[in-house]
Amino acid sequence: MLNQFSRTELLIGKEGMEKLKNSRVAVFGIGGVGGYTVEALVRSGVGTLDLIDDDKVCLTNINRQIYATRKTVGKYKVDVARDRILEINPDAVVNIHKTFYVPETADSFDFSQYDYVVDAIDTVTGKLMLVEQAKASGTPIISSMGAGNKMDPTGFMVTDIYKTSVCPLAKVMRRELKKRGIKKLKVVYSQEKPMTPIDDMAISCKSHCICPPGTKRKCTQRRQVPGSNAFVPSVVGLIIAGEVVKDLIK
Repeated sequence: MLNQFSRTELLIGKEGMEKLKNSRVAVFGIGGVGGYTVEALVRSGVGTLDLIDDDKVCLTNINRQIYATRKTVGKYKVDVARDRILEINPDAVVNIHKTFYVPETADSFDFSQYDYVVDAIDTVTGKLMLVEQAKASGTPIISSMGAGNKMDPTGFMVTDIYKTSVCPLAKVMRRELKKRGIKKLKVVYSQEKPMTPIDDMAISCKSHCICPPGTKRKCTQRRQVPGSNAFVPSVVGLIIAGEVVKDLIK
């Protein structure tokens, strides 16, 4: 029967569509990368999605985040994402968690419930804990490395963390994962050397923070506010979604 996923079924077949429909994927971080991952997963037919993020849409998110518009500024990203998911597929199950994933909140999540985990957060401690929890439960995970301060969307590739180079975040992750005895991790990364953001305080969130009221983690608290654009984080998010879909239908 013709439906919104018919074109996908022409490629992966009925069995593949059933696998996606019966899969549950957790996406940690619904920003520039994670938002596009979620978008592609729901349009691919993934039946259940867990969205984890405590952030609200900010005006400065509009340049790169799919859920950020003038109308959604000030709303929780997971709320906006859930509404859009259900507009695309009313039969989808969406579980939202308005939580910032850190070691202190890690126990709130049972990774054995997930068929796949997407790491699209930007803190090293959180990323390491995600990997450790996923490995402990035997749940597949894919992690996004640095996407900020970059301009070349064609430079991103999928590989194992121990085959990465150049990327500063990947270097830290390699070192810390080795200490923890974790021997492999699928990542998306680029060898493009990160740019240095223009030092212009007139347009910097560091001195002119406009985060919506109630935002817990303001830009003024960050060591550096990275530059970004519409075409790098989105590509990373779509690459991640493609890997998740391919792995789920194996």
